[in-house]
Amino acid sequence: MTRPALEVADIFREHAALYRDTNRLSRQQLRAMRAIEICRTDVLGGHVERCDNCRYERIAYNSCRNRHCPK
Repeated sequence: MTRPALEVADIFREHAALYRDTNRLSRQQLRAMRAIEICRTDVLGGHVERCDNCRYERIAYNSCRNRHCPK
């Protein structure tokens, strides 16, 4: 399965600050937007996944776990 070229979080990270400055949002909307912005980034921490056979390692960042997040 391939990742889409653009995700909602990418759009939020790029344009959310301006959107928040020019639109009135509820507290719940602001919290959901912020959660989506930081979802699966180093802000929320993560862990290392390692293959026991080949020793391949990758970092897996934690999810925001917000019910409105598309991830």
